[in-house]
Amino acid sequence: MSDAENPVIPVSWLTLPEVVELTGESLSRVRRLLDENHLIGSRRDGVFRVPGLFFLDGAPLSSLRGTITVLHDAGFSDDEAIDWLLAPEESIGIAPIEALRAGRKTEVRRVAQTLA
Repeated sequence: MSDAENPVIPVSWLTLPEVVELTGESLSRVRRLLDENHLIGSRRDGVFRVPGLFFLDGAPLSSLRGTITVLHDAGFSDDEAIDWLLAPEESIGIAPIEALRAGRKTEVRRVAQTLA
């Protein structure tokens, strides 16, 4: 149960109806947020879900969109981008999503740019 055995931080996964409830947005608006890369999600256990850590105070984390763009530009798929955001990154010292939530977007994006 140590971090070495489970390197990815624990995360709750939200279905689209749960994202609608959390954000107070319509389903069509949530789909637009996904289409415009304000959010990304993944099919986990057959159901499309978005990591709960991608939200802060009921809204998508503001620094996520630009970071997703950098990761896509580096050739990452949505699944690969999610996995990178949730896994501890040695050069940052914590998982990139935790650094983004702490306001360290410049550092996270700098590291992401080196992944291309």
